[in-house]
Amino acid sequence: MKVSQQGNTVILEDIKHFNPKHIFECGQCFRWIKQEDDSYTGVAMGKVINVKQDGNKIYLDNTTKEDFDNIWYDYFDLGRDYEEMVNTLKVMDEYLEKATEFGEGIRILKQDGWEMLISFIISANNRIPMIQRAINNLSKNYGTYIGEYKGQEYYAFPTSEQLSKASVEEIRACSTGFRDKYIKSTSQTVNDENIDVLEYRELSTDQCLKELLKFNGVGPKVADCIALFGMQKYDTFPVDVWVKRVMQEFYVDEDLSLTKIRKFGIEKFGDLAGFAQQYLFYYAREFGIGR
Repeated sequence: MKVSQQGNTVILEDIKHFNPKHIFECGQCFRWIKQEDDSYTGVAMGKVINVKQDGNKIYLDNTTKEDFDNIWYDYFDLGRDYEEMVNTLKVMDEYLEKATEFGEGIRILKQDGWEMLISFIISANNRIPMIQRAINNLSKNYGTYIGEYKGQEYYAFPTSEQLSKASVEEIRACSTGFRDKYIKSTSQTVNDENIDVLEYRELSTDQCLKELLKFNGVGPKVADCIALFGMQKYDTFPVDVWVKRVMQEFYVDEDLSLTKIRKFGIEKFGDLAGFAQQYLFYYAREFGIGR
């Protein structure tokens, strides 16, 4: 991969396994919005950045080489050999071969653990446009103003301190629905007890999940998502409706419980379970498998 900078744009050349559509539409993130030119503008790590693909080049606009080295290289998981990982997965069976081929450009982003905690509480029984709206409303009302990009104002995701100051009613007014009390409770707990959720990354996967499940509004599936996308616990296997459908279609019996499907996924895919889940999820959803 070759990296260069022109003005406020960092250019990545000859990069493999990097497709913005696959990355930003595979269900792992909620603050990346597709633009009219097919690029994606996102808010992450307190920054606003635009990502566009053109042939074998990726353009990261509104950033610098310094931020690329210090933030985006890690955020986009560019230090991982996805070629090697995909080769490992696709020989496991024909279904993963198809799924990894279809979603070849997926990368699991290394997102902020605190933001993922609240974001996936919001995601419970919710549609992506509504999740995005709620997160943007919370950020605009309680987060720190970042700046303007192409005529639009952007705000960082609120800290636990900022969010804990909002009442349940104010949180509900941000289109969070019944999750308002969970967001308030979790924000209050994290702030009042001075919890650094980023430290959960240092725990074992089982211990990390145990800590996450202590928060109101965090059930097993939500905890798995937070652990995978916010804590880099790649040996977990979140099971939602799409994963359940694809697993029933390809791997397990119809009447298997979500818990047993999750256990099967972890045992079958091992340390790469989280990656396998993303490829299978994206494949199942885009093709409407089991619908």
